[in-house]
Amino acid sequence: MGVSNILAEIDRQIAQLQHARALLSGGAPPKAKKAAAAPAAMEKGKKKKKRNLSPEGRKRIAEAVKRRWAEQKKAAGK
Repeated sequence: MGVSNILAEIDRQIAQLQHARALLSGGAPPKAKKAAAAPAAMEKGKKKKKRNLSPEGRKRIAEAVKRRWAEQKKAAGK
């Protein structure tokens, strides 16, 4: 089961719970969203726009990862 399938299932369950809550509280049920349409659109050849990271952003991420590794190494040594 792919991540998109899991997310679609979670969205479906959320919609069911919101519908049940609305019925129990006496309000009108909320309109259903078409959450499954997004993954289907991706499969039909519509590619997601590639996001580019600046060199500064890459450097910040690399430094953060190095700090994280150092903290883990320090914690493992104790």
